[in-house]
Amino acid sequence: MSILSVNAGSSSLKFALYPIEGAGIGEAEVTGNIEGLEPSGEPRICMAIQGQGKEITDVCVMSDQEPFEAALEALDSLLALRFSHLRVQAIAHRVVHGGAFYSSSVRVTPEVMAQLATLNALAPLHQPHNLAGISAFAESFPDVPQVACFDTAFHRTLSPLETTFAIDKKLTEQGVRRYGFHGLSYQYVSQVLQREVPRSAGRVVMAHLGNGASVCATTDHQSRATTMGFSALDGLMMGTRSGALDPGVLLYLMEQGWDHDAIQKLLYKQSGLLGVSGESADMRTLRASQTEAARFATDLFAHRVVREVGALSACIGGLDVLAFTGGIGEHDAVLRQQVGDALAYLGVQVDAARNAKATGDHAVSIHADNSAIEVWVIPTDEGRVAAQDALAFL
Repeated sequence: MSILSVNAGSSSLKFALYPIEGAGIGEAEVTGNIEGLEPSGEPRICMAIQGQGKEITDVCVMSDQEPFEAALEALDSLLALRFSHLRVQAIAHRVVHGGAFYSSSVRVTPEVMAQLATLNALAPLHQPHNLAGISAFAESFPDVPQVACFDTAFHRTLSPLETTFAIDKKLTEQGVRRYGFHGLSYQYVSQVLQREVPRSAGRVVMAHLGNGASVCATTDHQSRATTMGFSALDGLMMGTRSGALDPGVLLYLMEQGWDHDAIQKLLYKQSGLLGVSGESADMRTLRASQTEAARFATDLFAHRVVREVGALSACIGGLDVLAFTGGIGEHDAVLRQQVGDALAYLGVQVDAARNAKATGDHAVSIHADNSAIEVWVIPTDEGRVAAQDALAFL
């Protein structure tokens, strides 16, 4: 028996198959990514099987098929052929936005789908594709329960002081408020900290740094403050997203004739590391670049992380533990060192040798022996958290 976790995007889909072991979830038997799902794409399945390395399977798309449909059929066949002993009992879907509708995972129904579709405009890079993935899997696996697991749910413990914008109260009552995101990642990292780091019951700041980036502060392993708000645009500078921006900039652009679509494209796809550097949204590419623009973009990214960690630490009265996760947080030692050095005033001391050895393969501490603050690198596993939530429905 197993749970299949899914994270569907516009042109790719991540998946992992977790065996059910008693009342819990075991280590993933297989993890993978289906690429080439865009219209006219050439899908292929890249998967890593536990103890057997990686495999790549090209997907045959018939003339009357969409790439997504063909890929799911191929995935179904692969699972039946190679993992028949792990019959899928439920499919857990990462859904970015649950809005005010859902503060925990939910079994998907047509009514649930209709409500979640009203939130598409709040997360246009993610929500429509998340929902399309649910619909596609419901057709390919019609007898298997579909469970929606929300990135916003972890932040249900935020106080009204954190969720309320200083705007007309009528708008607040309509749901215009701060929700927070990356909740599945923060929930996983918090679980690891709870198991490995006794001090994490105190004041913790977790930084999920990747193409999407945010920071979250917790006490008692519950979310108290976070940088993302009403949409996944707020807070930190990201790969192609602007992060926090003076709303006066948007008014200025409108006065210059910019329409909704042009502004949305700027904020979601032409800003962040890509916009500042003019080169790339990929931190690895910018690190390898010799241009001043690339260096400035990476420095600005680090500066924004330092700024937000300081702000969130103030919200929880100090700092006991700092944790890095996400693609950049797990793999960019230079960024972690920059942030740690800048936070020395809080008592953070990163050990350069330990930091250099932290490659995101497993949870590891990187603080110096005399550091007042524990600093950890923890590879995230959002799929496991989603699988745990789906298991609860069984």
